[in-house]
Amino acid sequence: MGDAGEGLVDAQSRIQERIDEVARERAEKRNKDVADPDALRALESLRLARTELERQLDVTTHERRRTHIAQALAEIDRQRALIKVRS
Repeated sequence: MGDAGEGLVDAQSRIQERIDEVARERAEKRNKDVADPDALRALESLRLARTELERQLDVTTHERRRTHIAQALAEIDRQRALIKVRS
């Protein structure tokens, strides 16, 4: 009866080792797929800035201000194009 219990413990140990191995493989894959965190942060910041400027453009009636906002949007697009992110 003691041998059966040891077999069960061994099986559970092997299962846990396999679970740990799979988790480690997933973490390594995820780390390889994740792009530069600074680049991701910069892209998210630019995306939020663009959203806010688009909102301002929609409600602004003054033509000179609309021109400035359009220029800012173009600059944001230019900066977004320069940021390299692995996909």
